[in-house]
Amino acid sequence: QAQLVESGGGLVQAGGSLRLSCRASRMILSTFVNNDMMWYRQAPGTQRELVARLSSSRETTYADSVKGRFAISRDNSRKTLYLSMDSLKPEDTAVYFCNFRGDYGDWWGQGLQVIVSS
Repeated sequence: QAQLVESGGGLVQAGGSLRLSCRASRMILSTFVNNDMMWYRQAPGTQRELVARLSSSRETTYADSVKGRFAISRDNSRKTLYLSMDSLKPEDTAVYFCNFRGDYGDWWGQGLQVIVSS
């Protein structure tokens, strides 16, 4: 059974940077590269929101609130999705989830807490 394992969250001061990773475990490469890959976040008392998307055709889209600060990318050799976050703001504080969606399934990571202190 394939699963997504997230790492890289934590506490950072405003203006700082973090990189989140989402590794696909027990997923064959052809399945990995044919997924749409997303990062979502959910702050306390709010709905989960889409932060960034990397389509199977390599197109990227971002929420307006993170454009120019966040970057989504993937490394096929490591079967890993990344979210690089720069110029972090306190309002970026949330639990971040990766999500892969494709013809063979819909997988979610376990969630990572990111706290940005002012």
